[in-house]
Amino acid sequence: MQRLATIDEAQKKIEILTGSVVSLQDLLGDKRSRGAFGEVQLEALVRNVLPPAGFEFQYTLSNGTRADCVLRLPPPTGMVAVDSKFPLENYHRTFDREADQAERALAQKQFKADVRKHVDDIARKYIIPGETSDGAVMFVPAEAVFAEIHAYSPEVVEYATGRRVWIVSPTTLMAVLNTARAVLKDVETRKQIHVIKEALARLAVEFGRFDDRLRKLADHIRQAHEDAERIQITGDKISQQFQRIESAELEPPEAARLKVVD
Repeated sequence: MQRLATIDEAQKKIEILTGSVVSLQDLLGDKRSRGAFGEVQLEALVRNVLPPAGFEFQYTLSNGTRADCVLRLPPPTGMVAVDSKFPLENYHRTFDREADQAERALAQKQFKADVRKHVDDIARKYIIPGETSDGAVMFVPAEAVFAEIHAYSPEVVEYATGRRVWIVSPTTLMAVLNTARAVLKDVETRKQIHVIKEALARLAVEFGRFDDRLRKLADHIRQAHEDAERIQITGDKISQQFQRIESAELEPPEAARLKVVD
């Protein structure tokens, strides 16, 4: 009975896990929910890497389209739009066990067409001369899908590159964001370069004063040393004189008078 109870408990956990997996599939299968999932993931990545002034979410461009996110980079790059909505319907069909080989092959072909169309939409909506950068970013919220595209659809990647649309996954987006953060930091440093120069100029003046005062102090120390040596010599003479006095080595009166006469 204990073993049966253990098996029953394990069965319940499997059913719960199965329901969770089905829920996740439903989430990724629905276009609107999938878009929200990609936006949440994109927002978390961007907020964790870039400063607040380096990005903006749900930004409306001059052509009326709304980008999921824009990266505000300095010239000559400018503003880069990032799209997080990605077509996954046919991608899931390529791995459908209930479908036959022909259906999966057709789904894979259609998936490539979906990606190509998505590239065209991004290039048309989010690349605006004089307003945005000459390129845009397609965010694929799943590493497996990103790997699938690069492994089995190199022509699609090449097509996207030709349209100036860069396909990124969560991992590769982190590399892009870290590069953007380094660029922003460099720009801020350049903006503050005059402050650094002024601080260095003031430091140079203070160092000049320090050097001058140090030289004067060295002169004083050297003079004090020389004075101390003279005092020491005088002190030695006085000590010798006292010693002669103590030893009664005084000069005779006649010699003293002769010195006076001289």
